[in-house]
Amino acid sequence: MSGSLTEQIKTYAHEVGFDLVGVTPADPLPDQGVRLQEWIRQGMHGEMDYVARHAPRAATPTLVAPGARSVVVVGLAYRWDAADPAPDAALRGRVSSYAWGTDYHEVMERGLQRLASFLTAHGATVARYSADTGPILDRAVAHRAGLGWFGKNTMLITKTGHGSYVFLGEILTDLMLDPDTPAEGSCGRCRICLDQCPTHAIVAPFVVDARRCISYLTIELRGWIPQELRPLMQTWVFGCDVCQDVCPHNVLVKEGLHQEFAPRRDVPFPDLVELLHIDEPTYQERFRHSAIKRAKRQGLRRNAAVALGNLGDPRAIPALRSALDDDDPVIRGHAAWALGRIGGPDASAALAARLTTEADTQVADELTHAHAESQGQKVG
Repeated sequence: MSGSLTEQIKTYAHEVGFDLVGVTPADPLPDQGVRLQEWIRQGMHGEMDYVARHAPRAATPTLVAPGARSVVVVGLAYRWDAADPAPDAALRGRVSSYAWGTDYHEVMERGLQRLASFLTAHGATVARYSADTGPILDRAVAHRAGLGWFGKNTMLITKTGHGSYVFLGEILTDLMLDPDTPAEGSCGRCRICLDQCPTHAIVAPFVVDARRCISYLTIELRGWIPQELRPLMQTWVFGCDVCQDVCPHNVLVKEGLHQEFAPRRDVPFPDLVELLHIDEPTYQERFRHSAIKRAKRQGLRRNAAVALGNLGDPRAIPALRSALDDDDPVIRGHAAWALGRIGGPDASAALAARLTTEADTQVADELTHAHAESQGQKVG
């Protein structure tokens, strides 16, 4: 393999399957660090305590890997097409496209491990890699390594026809490599992602309040989803693609490049009734090697209840009525909310019956609120 070591590393990165590769010095990212701390100070990270815990190191690569001098940043395109399913009897939700196939952590880490071994074989004594699992500000180092630039939705928009549908990973190394030029790009006056976000989570250009983001609500948030946000979540049960799908830079994105990310059967548009009542063995088997497991079984079931409520289809009433007897109060409470959204005499009767036996105070409040809504009463 001829050429400089940097060129050899880039060539090998492509050989192991990465679509994008760039290099940046392992210098601090002071501006990004300040913005991260202010974002946390305002509480926009919600219950993601790990973000606050890692923040002091996130903008300083050498605090993550002492001795690091360069960062090799890679990208892997994941977009596939999955047309809306043909009409059938199922009530279906939606899953973010990054989770349609094999867990990206597994795919990325296999390639990163091979690339790290290549670095150590060429003299590196430090070759620490991560793919969305370390404290490093991956989009910031990817921008500085020339892979792309920031859109107003905070996503990295790549320069090479993959848009923002790209997984990022990095290797911190003590090799002194030739750096790339930071990427340039702009959204101009476009603000379609801000205007189209269902929950208005993009509170300003380049600022996302995670506490309102559907991805956060369906994946990271444990327990109860705020009532005022539930009607805005549409039928998403894991993540959300709206701000990417409406982005003009994603119109001509290349699709179907990596078989690992091909849509699994019934994953892009899952049967919500089935998901609401999925048991632990089925959950473990169905989502083996899937990023969807991040939401946990309780989270997926809760999300399914919310999605059924937003569909507003009376066919969901029997499944939701059954969920009112679930052992988990979170499931009971969100099922009650969904029945209130659907409304009508059958939903109202189910809520009234459960209210007479419910011992959990928070669930009882949900039942009372939902019962009033199901009867068309104004709820404050």
